[in-house]
Amino acid sequence: MTKPRGRDWIVVALVGLGALAVLAPFYLVVVNSFKSPTDYATSGALALPQALDFTGLGRFWERVNFPEKVWNSIFISGVVAVLAVLISMLNAFAIGIGRVKYRTSIVLLFLLANLLPQEALLYPLYYMFKEVGLYDNVWSVIIIFVVVQAAFGTYLLSAVYGTFPKEVLEAASLDGASRWQILWRVVFPISRPTLSVLLIFFFIWTWNEFLIPLTFLASNANQTVPVAISVLQGDRLMDVTTTSASALLGIIPTLIFFLVFQRTLTRGITAGAVK
Repeated sequence: MTKPRGRDWIVVALVGLGALAVLAPFYLVVVNSFKSPTDYATSGALALPQALDFTGLGRFWERVNFPEKVWNSIFISGVVAVLAVLISMLNAFAIGIGRVKYRTSIVLLFLLANLLPQEALLYPLYYMFKEVGLYDNVWSVIIIFVVVQAAFGTYLLSAVYGTFPKEVLEAASLDGASRWQILWRVVFPISRPTLSVLLIFFFIWTWNEFLIPLTFLASNANQTVPVAISVLQGDRLMDVTTTSASALLGIIPTLIFFLVFQRTLTRGITAGAVK
């Protein structure tokens, strides 16, 4: 076993500093969430709370109806993740395995769709959903994010399916399997780890989205967690402890989701690396 060299210690030190930079804001949020306004004023932001105070958490919970906002975010993110993965798989199967004409140009179009800034899409989408009566409806946000996420998923999966072993597909065809059966009985089981990774990322990305939900979900009952936090943090009646509590409650659902599906994410990335 070789001894660590000076360069290795420098890398470790840089990684440690990076970890501290990431954990410092989280520490401030957690510590100040359990302080009273008086405790915060006397001890400052960095000190531990003298006594646990749940006033800020309770105040934020009641003022924004937090369970309602969590359900909105879970519903939108879950539906988007499932539909985007399904559409991505179907598109990629047609492009990568079905070998449709001009597949390179089609994949390029999907890539360009991901490069468009959200700000450029707001006005045409706003006008369109106003005309069809879907403005201030969660399905407007779901449709937008399904298209956006599926464009990325199609681009990624097309490259994966393009390298799919032809021998496996030919063997399934010789056994009499239709294209639909090849997709669900051959391609889907083998690519399940990659699809699981996409599902997790799509859910988290959609959960953290802010601009489009803020624009298209005007009523309080349809707001998602990030929008509710930002709107309430702009209230002059908010104190630092309640603001920290809102940030903590906004982090907890995604943290739980990540911890629950951590092994699925790890297995998916590892399987992709091995293949």
